[in-house]
Amino acid sequence: MNILVCVKQVPDTENDTIKIDPATNTVIRDGVQCVMSDFDRYALEAAARIKDSDSSVQIVVMTVGPEQARDVVKHSLSVSADKAYLITDPAFSGSDAMATSYIIAEAIKKIEDLEGRIDAIFFGKQAIDG
Repeated sequence: MNILVCVKQVPDTENDTIKIDPATNTVIRDGVQCVMSDFDRYALEAAARIKDSDSSVQIVVMTVGPEQARDVVKHSLSVSADKAYLITDPAFSGSDAMATSYIIAEAIKKIEDLEGRIDAIFFGKQAIDG
């Protein structure tokens, strides 16, 4: 069984002051530490519990984001993921929800080509940064 967990890098709101660009109404990420979204961490933990009860389960993690999101991917591998993919391209910058959904859907197809059928896809409850 292959479980795909989609995770997202978000600003660390516990340790940094978050500033909003008044012109674009977006988070100013320069100089802000980023971490895995808590909701996505819960999704990864849920997949890990399934893997603990069935050794045939493989957890594949993916994230869409800039090169800096590699830290979230590495963290996933250190916790419970067997494989991980960072989907990145400068063209993705500023993507809205529809474009991001399309990117994720296409990435899942490519991952299935590499890893075999994905039997379940876990997402966190919601994004905390937009």
